[in-house]
Amino acid sequence: MSSSPSPSLSARGSRLALLAVGLCWLAVLFDGLDMFIYGSVLPHLLETKTFGLTADQAGDLGSYATFGMLVGALTAGTVADRIGRKKLMVACVTLFSLASGVCAMAGSVEVFGLGRTLAGVGLGGLLPTAISMVSDYAPRGRGALVIGLLMTAHHAGGILSAYVAKWLIDPVGWRAAFWVCVLPLLFAPVLARFLPESLSFLVAKGRGEEARALAEKYDVELPAAKSGKKTAADRWDALAGLFRGGEWIQTLLYWLASFGGLLLVYGVATWLPTLMRAEGYALGDALSFVVVFNLGGIVGMLVAGRAADRFGAPRISALWFALTAVGVFLLSVHMAQTVTMIVVFFTGVFLNSAQTMIYATVSIRSSPDNRATSVGWTSGMGRFGAVFGPWLGGQLLASGNGEFGFTAFAIAGLSSMVFIGIAALRSSRQGAPSGADQELVSAH
Repeated sequence: MSSSPSPSLSARGSRLALLAVGLCWLAVLFDGLDMFIYGSVLPHLLETKTFGLTADQAGDLGSYATFGMLVGALTAGTVADRIGRKKLMVACVTLFSLASGVCAMAGSVEVFGLGRTLAGVGLGGLLPTAISMVSDYAPRGRGALVIGLLMTAHHAGGILSAYVAKWLIDPVGWRAAFWVCVLPLLFAPVLARFLPESLSFLVAKGRGEEARALAEKYDVELPAAKSGKKTAADRWDALAGLFRGGEWIQTLLYWLASFGGLLLVYGVATWLPTLMRAEGYALGDALSFVVVFNLGGIVGMLVAGRAADRFGAPRISALWFALTAVGVFLLSVHMAQTVTMIVVFFTGVFLNSAQTMIYATVSIRSSPDNRATSVGWTSGMGRFGAVFGPWLGGQLLASGNGEFGFTAFAIAGLSSMVFIGIAALRSSRQGAPSGADQELVSAH
């Protein structure tokens, strides 16, 4: 590939790269729609006692999807290494679209739960794969910016889910909302036709000529071939390295912070409309809070990286969680609707990017040869919090303690602030690994 492409080739390549990134953005938009749609229709399901649904069952159903996401996220890398990033993305979109059809046709809570679990597998596998894809095709020097933009699609999907619920539930019924989530199935052939394969995958598979041709066509950097292939023993040694010496304390602090962070993210995402409904707001107003919350998430994703670059990811992570806890706690207080909207917006700004700052902190504080393992396992352990959060909200409502829901989620935010703060202080005393640059890792 020429080191100085002609202006016409560069312009053409930029347009093609925009196509690749745009397709990934749309895929993540549908991912967000499918993820948030359950929380958007949940108040209606509980009020109409669909399937005889109780609050604790509703919490279980929310956890089924996040458990599926845990499975999808943990298996995505292995599957992608075998069949390719592009095929996996197409498979994930197909899976969560068809699973939404299962939910739309469900005649019992068991079948509905199966649909949400299968959808979760697809949702969990798509996001990390899409991040890998846009990293390959982002314009030179714009990788972090493009990943941040990609993550805005997830929250745009959350906004869309609220409008789908508002427009369809009353005139048509809740099943129509899930039928809308089947429509991304029509996008799968478009993705298969126009999305290029991952350059990293082609290089890893020894398909160098094909990778070079794509890199020239899209005017992007060709990823360097990795020296040697990691064996199972290498991977276990990298994991063991997280616990050698005094590192086990640091590792557990990161894992606990991630657990609390994702408990907060998915607990609030699942129960926000229902808890706001319990606070006395009409269903339409409760869904409007979902829109405002996700608008805040989009703003937060765009500003978090800049703030971290200036003040340091560990400081921003701890501060973001503290502000999130304050915002979530305030939601338990019935205020004027305009004031509540402002609180929900800023809670969305801080909550949705606080977890990302944990990954950035772990990345900065890890040694270069163990960074991927550190971030991957911190994310994986946090996924258990994602499973626990929706379940916790259901249990509180079922026991008649729904008014403590926001308080419980606020405590989770404070715990993450404490754990990441202690981890950052310990790491500062020990000294950050040499050569650790502040790369922003965005992945729920």
